[in-house]
Amino acid sequence: MLRGALAGVPLLVAVVAGQPTAGVPAALGAMLAGINDRPGSRRAAVTRLGVPALAGSGGLLLGTLIASAVGEGRSLVLLPLAFGLLGLVAGALSSTGPVASACGTQVMVAVVIGAGMPLPEPGPVRALLFLAGASWLLLLRLLLPSEGRSGSGPYRLDGERQAVAAVYEAVARLLRATGGPHARAERAALSAALDQAQDALAGPRLRRYASSGAERRLHAQYAAAFPLAEAATALAWAGAPLPDRIAEGPGRLAAAVRSGGPCGPLPAPARTDAGLRALDDALLRAASVFDGPTGSPLGARGKRSSASVPRRAWSAAGREYGVRVALCCATSTVVAQWLHHDHWYWLPATTVFLVKPDLGPLASRVVCRAVGTVVGAAVFGFLALVASGPWPLFAAVVLCGALLPVATRHFAVQTAVVTVLVLSLVMLGGEPAASWGRVVESLLACATVLIVGHLPLPGRPGQGVRAALDTAVGAAHRYLGHVMAAPQDHAGRGALRREAYRSLAAARTAIDLSAAELPAVARHSAGSEGVAKALERLIDTTTACAVELGHPTAELPPSHAELLARHLAELDRAYAAPVR
Repeated sequence: MLRGALAGVPLLVAVVAGQPTAGVPAALGAMLAGINDRPGSRRAAVTRLGVPALAGSGGLLLGTLIASAVGEGRSLVLLPLAFGLLGLVAGALSSTGPVASACGTQVMVAVVIGAGMPLPEPGPVRALLFLAGASWLLLLRLLLPSEGRSGSGPYRLDGERQAVAAVYEAVARLLRATGGPHARAERAALSAALDQAQDALAGPRLRRYASSGAERRLHAQYAAAFPLAEAATALAWAGAPLPDRIAEGPGRLAAAVRSGGPCGPLPAPARTDAGLRALDDALLRAASVFDGPTGSPLGARGKRSSASVPRRAWSAAGREYGVRVALCCATSTVVAQWLHHDHWYWLPATTVFLVKPDLGPLASRVVCRAVGTVVGAAVFGFLALVASGPWPLFAAVVLCGALLPVATRHFAVQTAVVTVLVLSLVMLGGEPAASWGRVVESLLACATVLIVGHLPLPGRPGQGVRAALDTAVGAAHRYLGHVMAAPQDHAGRGALRREAYRSLAAARTAIDLSAAELPAVARHSAGSEGVAKALERLIDTTTACAVELGHPTAELPPSHAELLARHLAELDRAYAAPVR
């Protein structure tokens, strides 16, 4: 919230200098960066905030160029066609990941605003001001200390330290829940904690010599958590309740990560079966990492192939989403241009935000947007009645910037805050607010997205869920094959296990999102939950088999082999059934 309030500094400079219109692009850049600002490490924020900001800056420049090429007056063909083509590309790329989704949204919003908002600054200057506003928020994200930090390590690694500590805490909770009704939920929480730590540690280096002792130590501590997570998952799969002292070791390791000190003495070992032996071995190895030197130099990190991004964007799911974005952008632009060719940008810009699938189910997004816009317009209308001049508008922008991190927890609240903020910027830019006109246009955008979102398109319905399940099934089979072929390759199996569980989590997210849609859309993913459950059983059983085969002389118990065969058959039957 402090960062959100301080994000108004560029706008303050512009207002004090008597150039409030110059502060509008900067405030927009800061606002969109604030929407992308999430808890986590500083290095992850560089990508999460910086890359979309560059995309939005380019989109703002492109929008001014499109407006210059189209010319003044109403455009019912060229402008919708241009926005439709851009929406097709941006939508397809948005389907490849969260950062790409933010980039696609910022590009389209910035293109629409650049083409439609009449500001006196030339296009290149607007783009630089937009980038300056977003860069200012990113600078605040990198420099301000984290809230509630503890320990003696460098504050620039606070996010990474919290993420790694959360992994050990999740291991401890899973061990406590083993044998109880909450074991499955805690296993999913452990997988999520590992994903978040992986993301926190995988961002760009903040400086050339970033592989310092503190950073190498964090990477070593994260790597030491992998065997612990594997052993805890195997014990939870077995289902036998464990003594409370078993969870004390990971809990002490979590406290050591937060404090930056040694882990101290750990509970006495319990080695009565393969899972407990693996847990004890993992604890001993982790203790040596925590109490030993600062760790070995960081190895080369795996790079995701750049060719996979176009391939995923042009997949069936990417094409389907791209077509829907293109239809929404083109249709809303035609309606806006037909209604009035001045101040038309609100309708297509609203449509771009609404069409994002990672903001929740379509029907829920539409209702939340409608309610939030009405509330935000009413609040701004009251503000416009009781105050005048640039300073009350600036105060509204600062207040909304501070509220934005809290408002992102619910789309309706976020919409209300963003509506007040944007209407304030519109008035600072010299345009009339027309609050209730914006409400009508937002409702038209809601109707457009709702209709286009339920249009039948060529191809197989439910491509997003099917693509996520295909990825998860492939990852599970690669993990199982590696465990059976090379059970002693702990590093390789750990990476494949992370890929399998992460793909499973992504598939469950897609399934839950589809199930929450209206029946016309939700029916296309009927039966997918059975595939996800079969996948989870197979991956958990594979992890248990990996623990059993952890020693060179170990052999797979017949009971485990029988369960593997049964779960493979269940997955084949569930996966072969069509997702309607």
